[in-house]
Amino acid sequence: MNRVILMGRLTRDPEVRYTQGERVMAVARYTLAVDRRGRGQTQARGEQTADFINCVAFDRAGEFAEKYFRQGMRVLVSGRIQTGSYTNKEGRKINTTEIILDEQEFADSRHTGGEPESRPLQESSIGDGFMNIPDGVEDEGLPFN
Repeated sequence: MNRVILMGRLTRDPEVRYTQGERVMAVARYTLAVDRRGRGQTQARGEQTADFINCVAFDRAGEFAEKYFRQGMRVLVSGRIQTGSYTNKEGRKINTTEIILDEQEFADSRHTGGEPESRPLQESSIGDGFMNIPDGVEDEGLPFN
């Protein structure tokens, strides 16, 4: 099974290009900085504490990323790992690893970062069938804990 779920912050605004041909499609690429967490381990000085994961969103998900995602936002994504390779200008083989996204959503409250309140809370190609709890509703008023 090839399934990945990540939460991290965008290192820069998504880079979006559109395909050519009879069906034009958005292809959004962005990098997530995903914290490394170890149980009870302290990070040594100068040691990298995050991994930088390349993500690719296609079609409507790509358009969503272009419209709503900005550098520094914390997002939750899921998809599959895809590896590949190419030869660069110097003739060296470069291996690549990307996450091809199925779902992506905001991981922070919509009131952080000065984002407009009218933005959607999530975008996914499949959807989970659950609605989001509106702001101001206390946990005691819910039928579960």
